[in-house]
Amino acid sequence: MAHDAHLRAKAIELRAKHRMTLDDIVERLQLPKTTIYYWIKDIPIGRTEKQTERQKIGTRVMQAKYTAKREEAYEQGIAELPELLKEPTFRDFVVLYIGEGTKRDRNTVALVNSDAKTVKLAYYWMKRLSNNPHFAFRLQYHIDHDVSELKQYWAGILNISPDVITIMRKSNSGQLAGRQFRSVHGLLTVHVNDTYLRARLQAWMDFIKNEW
Repeated sequence: MAHDAHLRAKAIELRAKHRMTLDDIVERLQLPKTTIYYWIKDIPIGRTEKQTERQKIGTRVMQAKYTAKREEAYEQGIAELPELLKEPTFRDFVVLYIGEGTKRDRNTVALVNSDAKTVKLAYYWMKRLSNNPHFAFRLQYHIDHDVSELKQYWAGILNISPDVITIMRKSNSGQLAGRQFRSVHGLLTVHVNDTYLRARLQAWMDFIKNEW
């Protein structure tokens, strides 16, 4: 996709002069993240030279540190993408996450679904790609469900202990009389706190969406 030269110049200015992060520039210019990344990847964010208000300075330095790490992870995601795309179900996982995954929180990778194969595929790739071994599982159920049976079902699908699955009753679970369309096995959320996997995943999602 071609972009006007002035947009590239603007992105470079926002990075070099105003020390804006990659995410901030994407939000400002409303352009694909991968495009802006390639424009500014060689322009680091300089540290502030102001030495007043120590607490604010410390906060800015810390924010800059983690911003740099997220951008490094995004770059890593781009670098490792060609090899990952050779694997049969990797693209399926990324496309699935584009449609069903949590995208608001840049520190979290999470997906919720009622389909066993969908959840199993997502968990396989999340577990394989994350450095955090501590996953959380939340089951949303209806009032007429057998919770113990559901936990055993999902534990078998994901090869986990049923004891690690927390439960939450759906808010409309008492309003389903006569309805045939509802989640037979409830809705399971697979969740992991992993800022850097989330940044890599963003790179993969951006790349694939840019192909559409």
